[in-house]
Order: sequence, then structure tokens, then C-alpha cells
Amino acid sequence: MGENILVLDEGTTSTRAMLFAPSGKCLGSHSAELTQHYPGPGLVEHDANEIWKRTLECAHAMVREAGGADRIAAIGITNQRETIVFWDKTTGEPLAPAIVWQDRRSAAMCRAWRDAGEEPGVQARTGLLLDPYFSGTKIAWAMQHWPQLKGVGDRLAIGTIESWLVWKLIGGLHITDATNASRTLLMGLGSGGWSDGLLEMFSAPRDALPEIVDCAGKFGTTKLFGGEIPICGLAGDQQAATIGQACLERGDTKATYGTGAFVLTNAGTAPPSSRNRLLATVLWQLGGRRTYAIEGSVFVAGSLVQWLRDSVQLIEKAQDTEPLARSVKDNGGVYLVPALSGLGAPWWEPEARAAISGLSFAATRAHIVRAALEAMAHQSHDLKTAFAADGADWSRLRVDGGMVTNDWIAQDLADILAIPVDRPDFAETTALGAAMLAGIGCGMFGGLEDAAKMRGAGLTFEPKLDTESRKARLTGWRQAVLSVVTPAKAGPHLPN
Repeated sequence: MGENILVLDEGTTSTRAMLFAPSGKCLGSHSAELTQHYPGPGLVEHDANEIWKRTLECAHAMVREAGGADRIAAIGITNQRETIVFWDKTTGEPLAPAIVWQDRRSAAMCRAWRDAGEEPGVQARTGLLLDPYFSGTKIAWAMQHWPQLKGVGDRLAIGTIESWLVWKLIGGLHITDATNASRTLLMGLGSGGWSDGLLEMFSAPRDALPEIVDCAGKFGTTKLFGGEIPICGLAGDQQAATIGQACLERGDTKATYGTGAFVLTNAGTAPPSSRNRLLATVLWQLGGRRTYAIEGSVFVAGSLVQWLRDSVQLIEKAQDTEPLARSVKDNGGVYLVPALSGLGAPWWEPEARAAISGLSFAATRAHIVRAALEAMAHQSHDLKTAFAADGADWSRLRVDGGMVTNDWIAQDLADILAIPVDRPDFAETTALGAAMLAGIGCGMFGGLEDAAKMRGAGLTFEPKLDTESRKARLTGWRQAVLSVVTPAKAGPHLPN
């Protein structure tokens, strides 16, 4: 058996392959951008074949880097979670565009279900809310609007991205891990299986869905890289990052700042529930036993910086944001609410739209860019307040993702949250968590505690902002966010 672990990390804007030693050292990485398709307002699609081709390209590069397939012990896969793919079981070809997690096309359906009083029952069964974010609503929309999905009959396959990649890698194995399944609105959170009532509600054919499996194990072998390599680890990206941050004890909390921002708190082995519009989800499943998390999801984080660069051209590259933010003493009264694809937790306003407030002749490009970066801490504070109301307040926060390589953002998080913020030296903890699971699945590690030695050292940012300045920032943010949300959702549990 080889000594290294190959991770396929399929994100929203890019896909990459990374090679890890058992020590946790990253030995190499190769990435490729993915094309974002926006066929209309609120619509976001991917080409599943492009995802496959780019993933294959990146994987081949890392197999060559390793010195051949025989040098790789296992493959771990982690993925953008709620994106859904439809394909033909016979041909293995996509039948329609992949509907991306950011897509809002099912908003009207979700509103109708909520108006009919369906949400409390759905939340009790799944831990999730009725929002276009979740793939079950996308399946319901697709089954209603894309006749080609019904035309193939029992040849239809439906799955999230890791399911699609496993199918292509192994040639017909149709599985999904419990973390991804728990994000579909189709799985019972306590039972760990597909729910007949939910399948009917979301028009999801049971025969088209994958088998739900653990996050680690010997699932099958791919022969596409010049030798046999077992696939041994599967997890949605945010769960993988939580594992990579070694949040193994109840109460441990991590936040990933990538395309979106996602906070997960380890909730232990009993299914949690939220009274404050947070989510309950599977954190991992090993040996058929599940550990759960409470999650808050922010839809727009790093994609806001991409928007500043590509759409409004306020910056040339993402690295320009830090010096611009430092070039002004404060935000100058400017606030940016980044609801470019609606607002996630704890507001859950899919039809909210972004707003910049507080502009004057004194406002500059630097103030707007700084306001965009400050929105990361402001949105995180909204989440912290909701977590605290659910009895899961954060005493410290472990952060990762591309955005927090920016020291200014990491310090601003500590200042606004008023807690220590820990950033690992190796920020790609999503891939690291998938490597840990693959290591467990192939027998390299005895369990998560053993695999956690792959996580290295880090840096802690302590809060420095004075109380009055912090309160002023949060007051200004609350006024700004209330301009784009339904006032009734600004309940007492939300930030003051």
C-alpha cells in the first residue's frame, strides 16, 4: 500500500487535488477554475462534465507528483455540499446542468411550503429549514420543470458532487456519505436514512438516489490512474473542515471563510435542534454512529471579494483588499450588506438584495472595500448571537479558508466577536479533514483522535478593539441589515 493520501477538493469556483503525507504535510496541490453559469437573476449552474474533467486533470497531476498510483494509499473526497447533479445511469452523462447551492430558483416553492405550514415538521425531521439553499428543493424544481429527467425512467441518477465523482471514478457505484445526505432535506436526522414522506414532498425518486454510507471506509477502487487506488473518505466541505480543525469535543467551533462562510459547533451524539433559525446537521458518521453539529451558513463571503474584483472592478486582485482596508482609520460610516444571493442564517431571506449604505462625498474606494471586509465579522457576530441563544455560545473560534489568510480580517473577527480567534498555519483544513477520513478508512489511523495529529500549529488573534468602538460598529451594521430584511425577523435573539 502507498504511503500518501490524495484528496479531491471540489469547490464552487475551483476544483483541486492535494497530496498529503501521513504527518499532515501537504506535498503538492493542483487546481483548476470552474466556469460559473448565471442564466438569470438568482440562478447559478455548473457543468457536471466540466467538474469531472477538471477533477480528473488535477488528480492526474498529483498522481504524477506522488510518483504513481502505487504511492497513494487512499483517496478522500470533499465537496460543495448542496449542489445537485442529474445523470443517466446507463451512459454516465449529465441530463441537465448541475444546480449550485447558491441558486435561488426554488424560492417560490419554498415560500409556498412555508405558507402551508410545512417548515416546522421538515425542520424537526431534518434539522434544516425550507430554503432554496438545500438540494431537495432544487430536485423538486428540476423534476417539475425539466421533462428530460422523467423521460429516462429508472435510468435517472441524482446525487451531490461527491456522489457524482465516485460514480465516475469507480464506474457505477452510487453512494453518498451521511454528511452530504443530511444537507438534502431528504434524510431523517435521527434515523440516518431517506424519509419516504420527504421523498414524496420533494418529488425525489428513491431509485434515483444513492445509498447513504459512513464518512470513512473502503468504498471501492478506481483504476483510472495507472493502478488501483481505494476511495476511503467522503465528507461535505464544511464537515471536513471541522474535522480538519480537530473540533472533536462537544462545543468546539470552527468557521470557514471561503465562497461563503460556515460556522459549525460540535453538538455531540444526540440530534440537536435550534430555536433561532440555525441548522442541525451530521458532522460525521463512523461505524454507523453519528456525531452532530449546529451550523450557521452565510451565503456570501469570498465571493464578495470576487464581485469587487470582477463585477465592479474596485480591486485588481484579492490581495489588494488588506492594504486598502488599512489605508483608512475606519469605515467612514459605510456599511455593505452582502446579500448578493440572499441572506443566510440567522435571517434566511432568500430574496434580500445587497446594499451599501452611509455613502457621502467623503467615502472612497477604500471605505467601500473595508466595509466589504468588515461584513465578514458583522455576519459572524449575527451567528454568534443566535448560537448563544441556542445555548451554544463560542468561547473561541477556529478559522480557516482563503479569506482569513488576510491578517486584517482575522484580527477584525477577534475584535468584533470579542473572543480569541485561532488560525492554523495550514489554512486548507477542508482538504486536511478529507485526508484524515481517508486515512481512517484505509487503516492508516485508528480513529479521529489518532488522525488529528495531522493538524499542525497555528496563530491566535486576541481581541483589541475597545468596547465603545465595537458597539458602534454593531449598531451601524444592525441599521444597515434591517434595511434589507423583513423587520419581523429582527427578533430579540438577533444582534442588538
